Amino acid sequence: MWIDRTKCDAHRLCAELFPESIRLDDWGYPIIASGPIPASLLPHAQRAVDSCPVLALALRRVARRA
Repeated sequence: MWIDRTKCDAHRLCAELFPESIRLDDWGYPIIASGPIPASLLPHAQRAVDSCPVLALALRRVARRA
């Protein structure tokens, strides 16, 4: 998961929808956990991305190293 910090207005909706990987800093801006999102949580992550009112979140596929 990736966040465009220049777009984020700290609406806090992403953390409400996907608390498994997103927490808020002291000012209400999201902090995204590092590492891959488990497949079982991908629908929740996508819902958070789709619900962002300023389109600041995105899911990005990371290539696995062999």
